[in-house]
Amino acid sequence: MTVQQQDSRKRIEPCGRESDDMGMPLPKEGERPAAYADRVGEWYVSRKSARHRKDYGLYLTPVPVADFMAGKIASRAGRARVLDPAAGAGVLCCSAIESLVSRDPRLEHIEVVAFEIDKDLIAPLQAVLTYLVDWVRRSCDLKVAVRVEMADFILANADGLGADNDLFTTGPRDPDFDVVISNPPYFKISKADPRAAAASSVVHGQPNIYALFMAVSATLLRDGGSFVFVVPRSFASGPYFRRFRSVFFDQVRPAEIHLFGSRRAAFRRDDVLQESVIFTGLRESGWHRRDVVSSIAISASAGLDDLSRADRRTVPIAKILDITSRDRILRLSPDKKVDEIITLVDSWPNTLQSLGLNISTGRVVPFRARSLIRKNGTVPATHVPLLWMNHVRAMRTTWPLNRHKPEYIAQSGAGSLLLPNRNYVLLRRFSAKEEPRRLTAAPYLADDLAVPAVGFENHLNYIHRPGGALSTDEAWGLAALFNSRLLDTYFRAMNGNTQVSATEIRAMPLPSRETIRALGKRARRLPNRTSGLEELIATLLQAPVDEGDRARGNG
Repeated sequence: MTVQQQDSRKRIEPCGRESDDMGMPLPKEGERPAAYADRVGEWYVSRKSARHRKDYGLYLTPVPVADFMAGKIASRAGRARVLDPAAGAGVLCCSAIESLVSRDPRLEHIEVVAFEIDKDLIAPLQAVLTYLVDWVRRSCDLKVAVRVEMADFILANADGLGADNDLFTTGPRDPDFDVVISNPPYFKISKADPRAAAASSVVHGQPNIYALFMAVSATLLRDGGSFVFVVPRSFASGPYFRRFRSVFFDQVRPAEIHLFGSRRAAFRRDDVLQESVIFTGLRESGWHRRDVVSSIAISASAGLDDLSRADRRTVPIAKILDITSRDRILRLSPDKKVDEIITLVDSWPNTLQSLGLNISTGRVVPFRARSLIRKNGTVPATHVPLLWMNHVRAMRTTWPLNRHKPEYIAQSGAGSLLLPNRNYVLLRRFSAKEEPRRLTAAPYLADDLAVPAVGFENHLNYIHRPGGALSTDEAWGLAALFNSRLLDTYFRAMNGNTQVSATEIRAMPLPSRETIRALGKRARRLPNRTSGLEELIATLLQAPVDEGDRARGNG
């Protein structure tokens, strides 16, 4: 539903009052529209419950982030049509228009289309955009046409996406925007959700709604239009986003990516713990099929305070995106040191498969095996060990812990849930968002437990040799590699979420079998299993050593 077409002749004069009759803030004398939008947004959020904010994905864009994003957009031949598909209180709309009018004196026509599904937010958004219209007229003597759409953006515009296995169609409803700029909501939706069904060409498994916003928004851009989103970085890798990446990167050429050093940095006011990136691209259908060497700018900052001083470098796009691969993983490296680690690891000749190994997910799903698992049991007569994530720490597997989880599984009736008691390498499948490392690995050695079999819970991955067993040196060596800062850094550049999928581990390069065995032989002799591990890997693999690791002894 089109809620309002703003009249650019209407004036909003700042007055002596600080708020209107509803308590909503009024503009201050000389206040930037983006700053006013930010105050209105804070006021609105303060009136809403945590449940409301979560349901609508209501996390407002800080003005420094909005300004940084707005600096990436461009107008075309005297006009700028700007779309924000999840407008909120209008901070991004305002920053975008402020930036355009300050940088392009040729602008003659400006249009803003703002979608917002939260009906209670429509009136505050209207007030902000009315002030923006008046501010631009008074500042630049320009007219701005504004349209507010109270509608579900995905359902209203998903016709721009083709059916399964097709690319974008050519007939979406309004496909001529110069700019799409957004901080979309992010939360998982079921595959049966009407929005997932409408955008089925980019959906696999349980989708996150922000990727649907990205895909649908791209269909509404003109060729050469600017695409700027602040989103979680999880879209860059993983099987759930593979279909999205396949479609999206056919149509949008990555131009710049900004990384935040802290997970809290982008939305610290809302206490959001999320690894976010600012992704800037250009709508260029089939860009990768042209015989042109493209480059991409990578920038990074610790947080908001140093955003304007962000380190920036330019690299060939092929270094971060293999557009010819099935997965099309976007490898996000914050600096040249990580670039060097990626180059080193990419030079290794093997993978698990080439070494005759595989990685699988633990077979015991607790709620399905409730009748088999116990807090106590007789080992090995009737029960065997059941290992969970908390049994696995860096380079150390400890069982039992005698805590709250059931650590025993009955042999009778367990069948294929159990594995032969052989040497394995265990990796946690998940890491907490605040943990500094993603990979936590440890050797599981058959000689440590006198049992015929063992159970691994579903939150563990295990590396094994099909039809055989890892040698002790192989188990130690692989555990040392996967627990090292070297491979953790490499993995973090490939992976944007807290899950450690077996698919991604299978794809990781590994050194020769001889090197792995040599590493294991020496790792076994370390006094406390982790002290000196990084220096040992540096010696054997010519890898850089983090000075912090050297000072801490990698403890």
